[in-house]
Amino acid sequence: MREYLDFEKPLKELEGRIAKIVKSKSKKVSVQDAITKSTQQLAELELELFSKLSPWQRAQIARHPQRPSISDYLEELTENVIELHGDRLYGEDQAIIGGFATWSNRSIMVMGHEKGKSLKERMRRNFGMAKPEGYRKALRLMKLAEKFQRPILTFIDTPGAYPGIDAEQRGQAEAIARNLLEMIKLRVPIIAVITGEGGSGGALALGVADRVMMLEHSIYSVISPEGCAAILWGDASKSSTAAEALRMTAPELLKLNIIDDIIPEPLGGAHRDMSQTAKNVSKALETHFNQLQKIPLPTLLKQREAKFRNIGAFSSQEAPTTNIQTANS
Repeated sequence: MREYLDFEKPLKELEGRIAKIVKSKSKKVSVQDAITKSTQQLAELELELFSKLSPWQRAQIARHPQRPSISDYLEELTENVIELHGDRLYGEDQAIIGGFATWSNRSIMVMGHEKGKSLKERMRRNFGMAKPEGYRKALRLMKLAEKFQRPILTFIDTPGAYPGIDAEQRGQAEAIARNLLEMIKLRVPIIAVITGEGGSGGALALGVADRVMMLEHSIYSVISPEGCAAILWGDASKSSTAAEALRMTAPELLKLNIIDDIIPEPLGGAHRDMSQTAKNVSKALETHFNQLQKIPLPTLLKQREAKFRNIGAFSSQEAPTTNIQTANS
């Protein structure tokens, strides 16, 4: 059963009316005309609604409970998946899954955040918020990919790294920093796809890639809109204002050169048509993997480092001179 977001309520009401008319099974011309007219109104309303989404509405779509996760993409895109577990240091973290797989006749290493579907599974997977062992597992798999010369594909969808005391005790910050350090110099092509939420360091720990792509309605930011609103205004209800200020949507981030490509979604979001979304993702991956394979490895590594070092805008100004004298002068 499809779940509706708050701003989609007009669609729900109109679809409900159409369903009631269809359920009547009347073959009267007037009834059939009503169905045709209402269906046309629905199509127009959808087009109008989703053609002018606010950043906050995009954030809601990115968090939709039915939004496809890495397990869905693995099922649609890959074959011969061999899932690998554990970080060989502490334990297994089910918030991140990954392993060897075959995609488009290529042997690759694929990994990403898994939020889960049911409440029980989401609790088991900690809602996609990984602990240090999750990031260390991811790095272990990346090193395996480097050893066997397999390109790496990561799917990012997390509110952020788990902030619990047990994660901090086991070195959450070090684990994330280690991934950033190691990914920048991995000697294989890397592509990262942000499929839902790309939250803070929890996302970046899988996001240091030669190509970073985002699904059309995904988000990528140093902090959540709610967290930003609580810090700046002490009021989480100003999340929509924060979402605009953060410039966290795919179109904004493409303008800022934070990401390299936007993958289109079906009208209404990826959850509306998983099959078409997977095809769009596969097409984008094909394009970028083909480009990366033509780049010599030394050049690829230099470009990857330059890509992340050049993010941001900086200016250098001389310190203003003052006439203030020191106490000893």
